[in-house]
Amino acid sequence: MTIVPPAVKPARPYFSSGPCAKPPGWSPEKLQTESLGRSHRAKIGKSRLQLAIDLMREVLQVPDTHRIGIVPGSDTGAIEMAMWTMLGARPVTMMAWESFGEGWVTDVNKQLKLNATIMNAPYGEIPDLNAVDFSNDVVFTWNGTTSGARVPNGDWIADDREGLTFNDATSAVFAYDMPWDKLDVTTFSWQKVLGGEGAHGVLILGPRAVERLENYTPAWPLPKVFRLMSKGALAEGIFKGETINTPSMLAVEDVIFALEWAKTVGGLQGLMARSNANAAALAKIVEARDYLGFLAADPAIRSTTSVCLTVEGADEAMIKKMASLLEAEDAAYDIAGYRDAPAGLRIWCGATVDTADIEALGPWLDWAYQKAKA
Repeated sequence: MTIVPPAVKPARPYFSSGPCAKPPGWSPEKLQTESLGRSHRAKIGKSRLQLAIDLMREVLQVPDTHRIGIVPGSDTGAIEMAMWTMLGARPVTMMAWESFGEGWVTDVNKQLKLNATIMNAPYGEIPDLNAVDFSNDVVFTWNGTTSGARVPNGDWIADDREGLTFNDATSAVFAYDMPWDKLDVTTFSWQKVLGGEGAHGVLILGPRAVERLENYTPAWPLPKVFRLMSKGALAEGIFKGETINTPSMLAVEDVIFALEWAKTVGGLQGLMARSNANAAALAKIVEARDYLGFLAADPAIRSTTSVCLTVEGADEAMIKKMASLLEAEDAAYDIAGYRDAPAGLRIWCGATVDTADIEALGPWLDWAYQKAKA
């Protein structure tokens, strides 16, 4: 039997969970280039870095009480910087329900040797949020990029907490409403919901985190790229566009474009609405097909960005076959699940994806499933 491919393809088949689809209408010719080839410490470079910080504050509605800095090493660099500079003052609770959270557990227990309390959950689930001890510092991932499971909101975080909250929000920020009063440290990178370029991380510090930095010195040495203190005081320049090392000004111009685009679609509320519409469109596809399911079965904790799907009867080889078939037809790029996750598909539904492209994906999943089975 001949399995005929669908007639209509997604116009932009970019469903990778990072780097993610560029904003609609993006092209390299639309980026400003006056800062390229100039020092990032020159007036023009510093002004563009400051603009990126100002736009992130505006779109994310970050209060003036919180500092925003651009740091090296993508989200990994930002969360590692936060943990290495601030953990150790109190007991630590590490929450992990997917591969990146597990990586932070390894760093805290094996590298920093802090003997943290670990709260695990299998892929597709999250730990019991009511059991978190907020006399400890608490490190968690808001949205499990590789598991499709997330915390439902910030209500579980204690207002009267004694420890700090460390929120790895890289596949969540710009798609969920962040309760900034509950978050002492938040980290992310541009290549997720904004569709920006990699290599740069963002570190957002609340006043309690700054107080920790100013009053606690860790027992271990800190490499230069992690140092947030200078001569006994907070390195305030980091939060004014004076980066620790040389940034890519092309990446900075790229994220400025994305943030300006975000304002045209309604800012944070518009980005959240686009992501929610994409997730709803994918849910309709899944619910209409017996062979598809959600790795995160509970809708209350199901990601609306990195949506992870189960495929009936599929092993890793079959998933790779489906993904390669779709890529060869330019119908969907990079949708195989993460290498450490259970075999399945992962569809990015963040704001830079158009809902019509998600809707067009359904028949192509049917085609690839039938071809791979055959």
